[in-house]
Amino acid sequence: MGIYKSYFFPLKHAALVGQFARRAVQARYRQSWLGTAWLALTPLLMLGIYTLVFRHVFKVRWSGVDESNLSFALRLYAGLAVFNFFAECINRAPGLVLAEPHLVKKVVFPLEILPWVNILAASVQLGMALLILLLLGGWDQGRWHLSVLALPLVWLPLLPLVLGLSWILAGIGAYVRDTEQVVAMLMSLLLFLSPIFFPLEALPAPWQACMNLNPLAPVMTGTRSVLLLGQWPDWWQLGGVFLGCSLLATAGAAFFQHVRKGFADVV
Repeated sequence: MGIYKSYFFPLKHAALVGQFARRAVQARYRQSWLGTAWLALTPLLMLGIYTLVFRHVFKVRWSGVDESNLSFALRLYAGLAVFNFFAECINRAPGLVLAEPHLVKKVVFPLEILPWVNILAASVQLGMALLILLLLGGWDQGRWHLSVLALPLVWLPLLPLVLGLSWILAGIGAYVRDTEQVVAMLMSLLLFLSPIFFPLEALPAPWQACMNLNPLAPVMTGTRSVLLLGQWPDWWQLGGVFLGCSLLATAGAAFFQHVRKGFADVV
C-alpha cells in the first residue's frame, strides 16, 4: 500500500496541490468582468430559474404543507450544491492528464494529485454554496439547527467517490478522447436521476431503493436533513455509502497506477 500513499494522503505534495488549485480557480475567472462573483451569481440565477419551473410550472411540492418560495428554493439548492460539486469534478476528470502534457513527458510529476487539485478548486464553489445555504436558511427559519454540525460527515463520502471516478476517467480519457463527451452526456442524465428537483419520498418504495443506489442520493437527502430540517442523518446508510465509495477509490487508484505507464506514448 506504500505506493498509494501519495494517492490518498498527498501531504508531501500539499503545497503543490494548493498552488495548482489556486491557479485553476484564478484562470476560470481571470478574463471576466465580475471575476469570482460568478461563484455566487451563477448558482443563484440557475436556482431562480429552477424554482420558477419546478414550483410554479410543474407544481412540485416537498411536503404536505404549503411552504414559501425561499424554503422550496433552499431544498433545491441543497441538492444542486452537491450535484454541481460532483459534476464539476467529474466533467473535468477525463481531461486532467491531457491538459498537462508537459508534466507527463518532461518532468517527474506526481500525476495522481491532479484529481486532488480538481477537487480543491471545485471546493471553492461548494464552500460558496454552503455559505449561501447557511445565510438564507438561517434567515428563512430564524435559527440554525444543531444538526448542521454533522454536515462534514454527510459530505465525506463525496471525497472517495470523486477521487475514484476521477482516477478512472483521467486514465481512460488519456487513451480515449471521446470520454469527455460521454461523461458530459451522463452528467446531464444524472441531474434528473438524482433527488434534486423532487423529494425521494415522492417515489414508490421500489424506486426509492433503486434511487439509493445512486451514491449522491443519500448525500443530498442528508444535506437537506441536517441543514434545513434539523434532523440527524442516517448514520448506517452514510457509513455504507462511504465504505462503497472507499472501495471505488481504491480500485480507481490501482487502475490509474496501471495505465499511467503509457501516458507518455499517447498524450
